[in-house]
Amino acid sequence: MLWLVALVGVAIVYLAARFSRFRRWAEPILSVAVAIALLSAFVVWISDRGERKAAAPEPVATAPAAPAAQNISLDGMTFEQSQPERSFRLRGTVSNNGATPLEYFRLSVTLEDCPQDACAKIGDDSALVLARVPVGQARPFETFLTFPSREGESLTTPKWTYQVLEVRGAASR
Repeated sequence: MLWLVALVGVAIVYLAARFSRFRRWAEPILSVAVAIALLSAFVVWISDRGERKAAAPEPVATAPAAPAAQNISLDGMTFEQSQPERSFRLRGTVSNNGATPLEYFRLSVTLEDCPQDACAKIGDDSALVLARVPVGQARPFETFLTFPSREGESLTTPKWTYQVLEVRGAASR
């Protein structure tokens, strides 16, 4: 339908440019056609606006509570020195004792050197550990940590302190 209107419009413009007698009739005819089209568009707009109803708010599904840090337990934590000197590979097992499947957790680790029980803090590092663990199950995980290194300073008696900072879970599938 639109192509027909466009074709008629082009024909009218062509004939008006080509023949002066047609031009006298084309201007009033086109003016009336444009007025009718605008009036029709206004009527459609008003009738469409009246039929619309306020959209009802969509029900929001309540997400299950995210697993809490106290519902996550870490076992078998081993720290292996890697390259460069103050890089370590951390391996362990995470158990999900919560009610929501675990997606990931953020682990904060502090390294201290404690020769003869006199501890000196070396540094802190945190790691994002992707561990998809269903409720009531355990999975092994592995990550890398890096601590500041000072030349000539060796690590004699490392002491590790770790804490779960953030835990994220997923809705049951």
